[in-house]
Amino acid sequence: MRILLVEDDPDQLEPLQYALSEAGHIVDGIEDGKIAQSMVSQRDYDLLILDWLLPHVSGLSLCQQYRRLGKAAPVLMLTAKDATCDKISGLDAGADDYLVKPTDIFELLARVRALGRRSPLWQGDVLHVKDLILHLSTLTVAKGDRCLQLSTREFQFLEYLMRHPRQVLSRTQIEQALWAWGSEPESNAITTLVRRLRVRLEAVGAIDWLETIYGMGYSLNPDVRS
Repeated sequence: MRILLVEDDPDQLEPLQYALSEAGHIVDGIEDGKIAQSMVSQRDYDLLILDWLLPHVSGLSLCQQYRRLGKAAPVLMLTAKDATCDKISGLDAGADDYLVKPTDIFELLARVRALGRRSPLWQGDVLHVKDLILHLSTLTVAKGDRCLQLSTREFQFLEYLMRHPRQVLSRTQIEQALWAWGSEPESNAITTLVRRLRVRLEAVGAIDWLETIYGMGYSLNPDVRS
């Protein structure tokens, strides 16, 4: 999933962002509520994880504004506020879940997995495009009796393509989907990634499925013969 993580304490932000990234997610880690406010209006996320107390704009206000935009992705609130009235305030603001600090990484990841199943983009533990299967929990791709392991970045790219089969995805769209906010891919990163994934797909028998649409971008086309 693409996750917006907003936490103003870098000592907490960094390990949380690392753990979520290691679990295969694309994570935009932000320390400032006002910056996060701008990002939720510009980008689509599968999950928001919001600290309650943030500079400039609180996590509670962010959640309320996010819902007013009509966006339905799950929101997980992180906070030291553990009184029942505080939990009710967070849930009434539009949050889906509530985790009291200090945060246990393993509990956070479990809650993220549970909330991910509520995301509008969730399609179960596997993605299917015809007979090509992507196993989300093991980062493996299979077709027929062939199966192989993908790197994290290859997995993220193939997942993005499989969620948009037959659509032409521009390089800008791919960059925004696969690279966290504030990070810039190298100039040849997407070309290299396309080449690597094409080799992986051919190895499982999905030959020529990953098409280059010159001047426009790339498309996963399951209608070719393979």
